Amino acid sequence: MPTTRRSGTDAHSRARAKRLALLAALLVAVALGLVLGAKGWPASWQVDLSGPLGRTSTWVIDHRDSHPLFLYFFGHVSNALTLCVRAVYLALLAVGFAGVTAGAGLLAWRVAGPRLAATAVVAFGACGVLGMWVPTMQTLALMVVAVTASVLLGGLLGLAAGLSDRTHRALRPVLDTMQVLPAFAYLLPVVLVFGIGVPAAVLATVVYAAPPMARLTALGLRGADPGVMEAVASLGATGRQRLFSARLPLARKELLLGVNQSIMMALSMAVIASVIGAGGLGDRVYQALASVDVGAALAAGLPIVLLAVVLDRVTGAAGERLGEPPRPHAVRGHLLALAGVLAAVAAGRATGRLGWPDAWTVPVAEPVNRAVDWMTEHLYPATNGAAAHFTGWVLDPVRDGLQALPWWALLLLAGVPALLIGTWRTALTAVLALAAIGVLGVWEPALDTLSQVLAAVAVTLVIGVAVGVAAARSARVERWLRPVLDVFQTMPQFVYLIPVVALLGVGRAPAVAAAVVYALPAVVRITAQGLRAVDPAALESARSLGATGMQQLRQVQLPLARPALLLAVNQGVVLVLAVVIIGGLVGGGALGYDVVFGLAQGDLATGLVAGAAIVCLGLVLDRVTQPTERRS
Repeated sequence: MPTTRRSGTDAHSRARAKRLALLAALLVAVALGLVLGAKGWPASWQVDLSGPLGRTSTWVIDHRDSHPLFLYFFGHVSNALTLCVRAVYLALLAVGFAGVTAGAGLLAWRVAGPRLAATAVVAFGACGVLGMWVPTMQTLALMVVAVTASVLLGGLLGLAAGLSDRTHRALRPVLDTMQVLPAFAYLLPVVLVFGIGVPAAVLATVVYAAPPMARLTALGLRGADPGVMEAVASLGATGRQRLFSARLPLARKELLLGVNQSIMMALSMAVIASVIGAGGLGDRVYQALASVDVGAALAAGLPIVLLAVVLDRVTGAAGERLGEPPRPHAVRGHLLALAGVLAAVAAGRATGRLGWPDAWTVPVAEPVNRAVDWMTEHLYPATNGAAAHFTGWVLDPVRDGLQALPWWALLLLAGVPALLIGTWRTALTAVLALAAIGVLGVWEPALDTLSQVLAAVAVTLVIGVAVGVAAARSARVERWLRPVLDVFQTMPQFVYLIPVVALLGVGRAPAVAAAVVYALPAVVRITAQGLRAVDPAALESARSLGATGMQQLRQVQLPLARPALLLAVNQGVVLVLAVVIIGGLVGGGALGYDVVFGLAQGDLATGLVAGAAIVCLGLVLDRVTQPTERRS
């Protein structure tokens, strides 16, 4: 035993000495870099992709109406998507506002009870009261088709990844890229192939919403109970029988969670998809913001939030009830619900009121605009000054410091921390991803974007962890925060971008503020969940030793919740990067502006190169912040 303890201590000491040596070498390299200069990526090591990508774009435009690939494949896909969306939209209009509202309420009642049923009725009623009934139906029709396609595509990919290790390894980087690549970056190739309109909007939404379904399907299938699978195999079941009788039933909760996440991701794309002709609520938001009409933007944005909240609660309640025995008289209840919907439809058609009556609408744009004008008049001097100080004291020094370092020092800054918390593969991935940014020729803009991301992530973590701790320690705080976080997480970024600009002006500080607001809910929720999941026995043991509440937090809860806190850091990085593009619209500049510029000008090279650089930044930050288990 003494020998084992001594060997363990020696190994720990050697590992600690190795970390200190690596850190010392890193500090020396950074100091030499600052002294020697030679900043920037060497021009001779850059690859210009504007020529090949430009020729590709020109070829697609010239052959879109004549090449067999477009006529007999993409053309049929486009027509099918258009017909599906139009059929769902016309069906919703034919059912009428009474039928849709009654159907939503009765479905929620059968799945989750009367409280959620009332929430669903109020939500759909609010969409009509706000004067957004027809745009809401347009968005709902597009979401039905897009979510159905996302669930089918994601389910098939997840099925393949869940049953094959090789497929799982091959799909992982593809799904990572699909989720991290900014939506604006792949809007351009979709528009090049399909043109402006509903098909391009549906496909862009599918690309964004399918990865969660694929990941969770694979997770559920790969996590099936080995004992159950062995028992089924011992009965002589074939592979297909094992899949349908054991794996899929055991993965029901993960599958429904995948559907839930696909719905939320699709709704978050509603506004961005409007840029390429999606119509509906997203188009109303986009047009209102183009004319700086915050009230109209809010009136169109709130229905998106309401739809997201209702669909989230209904699918979540359905997932919680999976595996429960059927309630008595369930069939009778379903038939009564169906009869209620049919009665509402019949009443609407008999009275000729299929659309929401104009007399039942309440204008909210003018009061909201007056409130925004008051805030701008009375708060702008203070908030704009704070934004200027944040830019001068935080953003500028971080950006200038990064750009002053030579390229090799920055590669070390990426590789050494990744090696300290992971393996040599982790470090190599981080170094190659950062080097790829230099090879693409966007080194300086990428460092500008990196400075904004680092500042936004730091602010998000400070606020998010503090609020998450408060929510974990108080059930009342958690109940109060839940609807606020729901609104922040589902409200389109474009909607709260205007108040941010009105208060902070145009520049990098508003871009950081928008990223913080968008990433904060996920960090708060993951932190609170991780702290609440700490073993109660460990807390009870700390209390028995006389530890105060703060000591329990610092010495027990935070160390035991370390995996959840690291996940919060990871999600903060991913979500902040997702808003980098939005920041480019309000003066954030750098890579975000390049992506938006590429879409606006039809410049495939500028948009895709900047989007690829953002993916590389996400890969570097992920490897630097997420520890990797070392194989013994």
